[in-house]
Amino acid sequence: MTRRERQQLIDQGHLLPLMEEFYTIQGEGYHKGTAAYFVRIGGCDVGCHWCDVKESWLPELHPATETTKIVDNAIKYSDIIVVTGGEPLTWDMGPLTEQLKAKGVQTHIETSGAYKLTGQWDWICLSPKKIKLPTEEIYDKAHELKCIIYNKDDFKFAEEQAAKVNDDCILYLQPEWSKRDKMMPQIVDYVMTNPKWKVSLQTHKYLNIP
Repeated sequence: MTRRERQQLIDQGHLLPLMEEFYTIQGEGYHKGTAAYFVRIGGCDVGCHWCDVKESWLPELHPATETTKIVDNAIKYSDIIVVTGGEPLTWDMGPLTEQLKAKGVQTHIETSGAYKLTGQWDWICLSPKKIKLPTEEIYDKAHELKCIIYNKDDFKFAEEQAAKVNDDCILYLQPEWSKRDKMMPQIVDYVMTNPKWKVSLQTHKYLNIP
């Protein structure tokens, strides 16, 4: 395969930079506590300074893997497949989710929404970032909004984002891990004052699992 042919397959979503894949317990948001198979796709230019998976940013560090292989492996473990990153919508998610849906599994995505929404999704977790805001399209389709609270200014950003999502979208505030001791009391107070919000925790880190 030539470099050009390989790049075409990547652009079409038939090859994806696979950073890692693992079977674990969903630690965050609406589906926390649920067993799921995670597929982490490399590549992200949003560049959050507090990102805990910075090794995912450069796609060239991760092997371009055939979507058929990703699917065949994923369905061995779970009927819930969570695609995360990096920023998975950097790539065309159509081929991957089409094949997953053909196998009868649920498809979930965790995304900043910064790029065009592609793929067939049973659950969309939108976690917007100030650096590169979501596309307008994804606000209408998000099932949950997860806003990361690093400092008190993030509450204002969270409200701005909540005003854009659909009425059925579940709203979560989640402390950035390194700031959890400082920000959690503020989050608790905020949710008690504004009960449309719920608290999300990275429970997998407390459980010391992936």
